Amino acid sequence: MANRFLTDADLALRPGRGARSPWLREALAAEGDPPPLPAPAGDLDADVAIVGGGYTGMWTAWHLLERDPALRILLVERDICGGGPSGRNGGFVNAWWDELDTLVALYGPERGVEAARTVAESVPAIGAWCAANGVDAHFRQAGMLVVSTTSLHDHRPLASVEAARGLDAGDEMVPMSAEEVQAVCRSPRFRNGARMRAGATIQPALLARGLRRVLLARGVTIHEGTRLTRLRSTRGPHVRLMVEGGGATREIRARHVVLALNAWAAGWRPFHRSILAWGSYMVRSEPIPDRIAADLGWTGGESIYTARFNVEYLHVTRDGRIAIGSGGGVPGYGGSIGPSFTDDVGSARRAALAFRTLFPTFTDVRLTDAWGGPIDVSPDHLPRFGSLAGGRVHYAVGYSGNGVAPSHLAGRVLAALALESDEPITHLSMVGPPRRNLPPEPFRLVGARVLRRAIMAREAMELAGRPPPGILRQFTALPRRLGYHIGPTAGPSWRIRR
Repeated sequence: MANRFLTDADLALRPGRGARSPWLREALAAEGDPPPLPAPAGDLDADVAIVGGGYTGMWTAWHLLERDPALRILLVERDICGGGPSGRNGGFVNAWWDELDTLVALYGPERGVEAARTVAESVPAIGAWCAANGVDAHFRQAGMLVVSTTSLHDHRPLASVEAARGLDAGDEMVPMSAEEVQAVCRSPRFRNGARMRAGATIQPALLARGLRRVLLARGVTIHEGTRLTRLRSTRGPHVRLMVEGGGATREIRARHVVLALNAWAAGWRPFHRSILAWGSYMVRSEPIPDRIAADLGWTGGESIYTARFNVEYLHVTRDGRIAIGSGGGVPGYGGSIGPSFTDDVGSARRAALAFRTLFPTFTDVRLTDAWGGPIDVSPDHLPRFGSLAGGRVHYAVGYSGNGVAPSHLAGRVLAALALESDEPITHLSMVGPPRRNLPPEPFRLVGARVLRRAIMAREAMELAGRPPPGILRQFTALPRRLGYHIGPTAGPSWRIRR
C-alpha cells in the first residue's frame, strides 16, 4: 500500500552494500580520501586507552587533553574514525528538554532539570569548539521543532512544554500553534507543535573527521582498522587490552580504559542486558534550495521531528537538500550487528515514504541517497555513563539515537572519571550503573519485534485519523507499565529517535 506513494527511483534505491554514508563520503573527499591510520606495530603503553573512534571516544580524548596536555592517550578504532554512527547520524545536535517528563520521572525535579541544563550546555559548546578549531561542520543553532501530524497526536508536543513550565524552564520549550508551525515549514501534514531553543544541526561526518584531525595535531595516537578482542586482567597498575589489526594481535597496557563502543557494546558481557541494538535509516533529496524556499518557506535552519514513536526527523542541509530519517528500523539479536542495520531496503523505504507524505508536491524531486546504521537503545531511552567494577574501565552507552550533544557531555564525564576526579559532573543523575536491565534473549528480540509491529499498526490508524482499539493501545503501552521508558503509553506516547 505504501509503495503507491514512492516513485520508481525511490523503489530502486538500495542502502548499504558496503558503501559509506553520503556524509562520510563527502568528508573523506574533502580530506583527499586519506588511507586509514595503521594498526599498532607492537605492544603499547598509555595513560588512557580509548576504544572507539566516534564522538564519545574523541570527545573524551579532547577533554582529557584540556585537563592535562601531557597525557599519553591512545585511541583504537575497528573501522575508521567516523565510520560508525558518528559519521552517519541525522545531524541533530539537541538537548533533552523534550525528555524532561522522563528525566523528572526517573531522577526527580531538581536532578532532572540539572540533567537537561547540563546537556543543553553542550549544544553551543560544540559550535564554539568548531569555530575555535577551524572545523567547518556546518553547525547552525536555529532551534528544533516537535510537531503533530494528526489530531490524535496534538497533545504530545505540549507534554514537554507543560513539564518545562512547571519547573521554571518555560523558555526552553515554547508551544506553537498550527499557524506558527506552518510559518516555519509549510508541510500539509504539520499541525501544532513546540520549539526547543537548544537545537542545532551539523554535517555529522565533518564533525567526526574534524575531531580526528585536531586530536592528531595535539599528539593523540590513533590506530584504525584495530579491533578490541579481549579486556584482560585489571590487577596491578595497568588494564590490559588485546587488540587485533594488520594481521597481528597486540597488547595495550593503560592506567585507565574508556569503552566508547555505541551499539557494538551490546555484544559485550557487561552491557548485553543494558542496551538493545536497533536500526535507523535516512534518505536525502537532490539539492532543491529554491523549491524549499518557495514551496515550504523553510529557510530558518530549524530541525524538525514528528511526535510519533516511529519518529520522522528532518532538516535542510547547507546545499539545499532535505535529509530525513525514520525510526522504523529493526532490532538485532544478542548484540550482533549484521546487514539488517545497513542494508534493510524496507526500513530505507519507510524513510523515503516519510519524505513523500510530508511533501506531496515534491513528486518530481529525486531522492539520491539512502543509508542506515545501528543505534544503542537503553531501557529508559537515556544514556548511562560510568565505570565497571575496579573503577578503571569507564563507559558510555544507551544514547537511543540522540547522541551528538550527549556524547560531548559524555566526553567530559569520562575524562573526569579517568582522572579519578570526584567533581560534581561525576555525580550527575545519568552517571552510574544502568537503573534497569532488558529481558534476556530470545525474549528481548521477539518482544521488540512484536511490539514494533503493533506500534506501527497503531500509528497507521492514528495517522489515518482512526483511534486504535483499546486492546492495541494497552498492548503497545505494556513496556511502560513494566517500567521501561520506551514506546507509547495508553494515551500520549514517545518514541525511539534520531
